[in-house]
Amino acid sequence: MNSPVEIPFKSFIAIDRVSNTAVYLQIATQIINAIQRGYLVSGTRLPGSRSLANTLEVHRNTVVSSYEELEAQGWIDILPNKGTYVAGKQDEKPQRIKSFLQTDLAHYPARTGFVFKKNTLLDHAVDHTNCNWAFTDGIPDVRLSQIEQLAKWYSANLKRKSSRKHLGYQQNEGSEYFKENLSNFLNLSRGLHISKNNIMITRGIEMGIYIATELLVAPNDVVLVGELSYYATNMIFQKAGARLHSVPMDMEGIDVDAVRKICQTTKIRMLYLTPHHHYPTTVTLSAARRIELLHLSAQYGFIILEDDYDYDFHYNSSPILPLASADTHGMVVYIGSFCKSLAPGFRTGFIVAPEELIRELRKFLSIIDQQGDVLMEGVLGEMIEEGEIHRHLKKALKVYQQRRDYFGLLLREELQPYVEFTTPTGGLAIWTQWDAKLNLMRISKECLKQDLYLPTPLLYQSKKITAMRLGFGNFDEKEMPQLVDKLAKAVKNSL
Repeated sequence: MNSPVEIPFKSFIAIDRVSNTAVYLQIATQIINAIQRGYLVSGTRLPGSRSLANTLEVHRNTVVSSYEELEAQGWIDILPNKGTYVAGKQDEKPQRIKSFLQTDLAHYPARTGFVFKKNTLLDHAVDHTNCNWAFTDGIPDVRLSQIEQLAKWYSANLKRKSSRKHLGYQQNEGSEYFKENLSNFLNLSRGLHISKNNIMITRGIEMGIYIATELLVAPNDVVLVGELSYYATNMIFQKAGARLHSVPMDMEGIDVDAVRKICQTTKIRMLYLTPHHHYPTTVTLSAARRIELLHLSAQYGFIILEDDYDYDFHYNSSPILPLASADTHGMVVYIGSFCKSLAPGFRTGFIVAPEELIRELRKFLSIIDQQGDVLMEGVLGEMIEEGEIHRHLKKALKVYQQRRDYFGLLLREELQPYVEFTTPTGGLAIWTQWDAKLNLMRISKECLKQDLYLPTPLLYQSKKITAMRLGFGNFDEKEMPQLVDKLAKAVKNSL
């Protein structure tokens, strides 16, 4: 056997005296690491506890505790009157301890040892930065959320004996109580005529779109999207093998005549829309075009995937009801998020569709999210039943409208003549169009120097357009002047 004296323990056991992890566990863990990576091979004799304690400059009892931990986990064998050995046969031919560097033990492998497929279509993730300021595409301010009230409801729900059954695996996804209250909420606020059987709960809009696409779109199917559309959704369609056709947009939304012309020459499987506030331009699809699209869908047999984006945020008047509220042929699949009006982190979305489709969609959902967050859904259901969601939205809308107006005022004061925009009637972002001579990527880099992150997915620049989608909802009136000042400096420094 290898002599314990030959083993360079101090080269792979580093003790952190200020760590919260006990020293004996640090030693045990690093010995296990050495065994796993083949540096301490099966049958290797380890030094006695006193000897190793002297080497590592720790108390003997610390090493004794480490050996006891290693023996309990099955990594070593302590043989009376013989010694301590790495688990395995002690009668096999001695093996030389492999040479190694400390870095070999301290770092996880940088690369896999196998080949796998990489998909560049999904390279849309927002880069991470350490900036203290960052633009978004329009998210709510979590500071306006009723966290204390939600916490009380969640705590009460968790303590109920009837809730304990939800802590195990469920046969059906989601909370039936929440779905019932959500269907009532959607019927009242969206003009729908549904029951809980028409609803499937998801972890946000993107999950709903992904599952619907997996079921409804096959490779080479044609999917129509706006000339400018939500980048994440486009990539979901492309990942499914769909062929995307872009349709022109104007101030009334998607060009219905263009959709009709495409249908006359090409078999269309799906049309994806964000009709209430089109992403990214914030334009609202007119009522006349909604009716016409429903007629075209029934005539040519294409699915309308209606994204409920920003429906709860409207300022000037009552919103135009979704296409799903007037669908009589079962052609619309309606997807939305309940919790964006509260805080995006709650991640509760939904799909509304005829029951037969919901049953099939649930099969796909069961693979990735069998039961959902039943406890939180119970809280959200209670929030609807108590009318708290309506009170919250009413208060929040006043705040967001004031922020929209102030943000627009600051943009005009600080950034004319470089920017033009139309004040949106709803939503939490402004679609801004810029002087074509500006380089938006250069502005983004200059923003970093101002401690401001301007994500590239918010930038739209081509021969036809130079525009940004700038979210304002998560900034208050004290923060906005600093935000716009940083943007203005970046724009001027980019010239």
